[in-house]
Amino acid sequence: MTINKFNIVSAEEAVSIVKSNDKVFFQGAAMTPNVLIDALCNRYQELENIEIIQIHTHGKAKYVEEPYNKTFRLMSCFVGSNVREGVNKTNADYIPIFLSEIHWLFRRKIYPLDVAFIQVSPPDKHGYCSLGVSVDITLPAIQTAKIVIAQVNPNVPRTHGDGIIHISNINYAVEVDVPIHAAVLGEPSAVEAKIGKYVAELIDDGATLQMGIGNIPNAVLHNLTNHKRLGIHTEMFSDGVLPLIEKGIITGEEKEIKTGKIVTCFAMGTQKLYDFVDDNPIVHFKEAGYTNDTAIIRQNPKVTAINSAIEIDLTGQVCADTIGKYQYSGVGGQMDFIRGASLSEKGKPIIAMPSVTANGISKITPFLKQGAGVTTTRAHVHYVATEYGVVNLFGKSLEQRAKALISIAHPDHREVLEKAAFERFF
Repeated sequence: MTINKFNIVSAEEAVSIVKSNDKVFFQGAAMTPNVLIDALCNRYQELENIEIIQIHTHGKAKYVEEPYNKTFRLMSCFVGSNVREGVNKTNADYIPIFLSEIHWLFRRKIYPLDVAFIQVSPPDKHGYCSLGVSVDITLPAIQTAKIVIAQVNPNVPRTHGDGIIHISNINYAVEVDVPIHAAVLGEPSAVEAKIGKYVAELIDDGATLQMGIGNIPNAVLHNLTNHKRLGIHTEMFSDGVLPLIEKGIITGEEKEIKTGKIVTCFAMGTQKLYDFVDDNPIVHFKEAGYTNDTAIIRQNPKVTAINSAIEIDLTGQVCADTIGKYQYSGVGGQMDFIRGASLSEKGKPIIAMPSVTANGISKITPFLKQGAGVTTTRAHVHYVATEYGVVNLFGKSLEQRAKALISIAHPDHREVLEKAAFERFF
């Protein structure tokens, strides 16, 4: 592959531009530029005090492991599996922040970037490269970073929307030819399938959907085959929407914002998904500051936001990012879409989760665990779904909320929850 007008160098030469005390951004999800990241990690003995900022990356994150973490300090806006132990135990940290507001860290110089590591498609005939399937906070990062270093990869889909960068804005380019990261989901369990059926029954024809990746979102999508005129405005999507697009169920014709288009800021799935979004004008990739802006979300009709939880207390407080004080994931875009859906005309914000953990512990609890974060406040929560049904907490008092949540808790735990509710409220 020959790329004209690029400053083409080796990965080692490209990362040599990073100097001690720099702040470095890593593009994430399927587009994680692992060749550049590994080359930078190999310089750990030469550098000092390198701060890394990201949402979530895929592949091995050596920068949070010994001995690399003596040189690199991660400041992560989300916590994925590859950095989870590092954030909780070593020289790494988490920034609690809404996905919709991360761009302000860069644009307001709260977190000024020295270098951005990204992965892009080869340029088109006009010299524009695509950011592929991860535009999210990458767009504001490349617009504000002093230096941009790119892996140029023919396997990166060329996506429509705002995720483009001209070769003149790329300081150093490294040629690679490797698959981008993929995610393959298993089949929903019986419990997840039941939750999916309950949630699907809440979705109206003409609704605008937001849902993430996972077995429960897939279970919901499996149950939408008789729906009509659905739209997508979301922070991310995966393969589960493809059958509904093929069947003409997802058309976007009733959306107010970008009618007829799927609006997203990143995508993660199989090669079939990446082939679908490649040069497809139906899919519009925007930055997270746009997709997750409540003022934009609410303009769509019947916004139905489906999110998950680690635990919910009897008043409706949702913890979705910690297990006690252990930082498991991040705030992400849950609040952005819960609020956007609640403000949308006939919108429905939904929290969907199994009633118990894999170990049989109730996810509906008298109190959140000590140290747990409140991801979504009880004032924002409307619908809650488990395999035992759906309740709507909106407008209900504390006592009424407790009774409603106990009704969809696992039967093995209802007696304990009823006792706790009685002691607290009655």
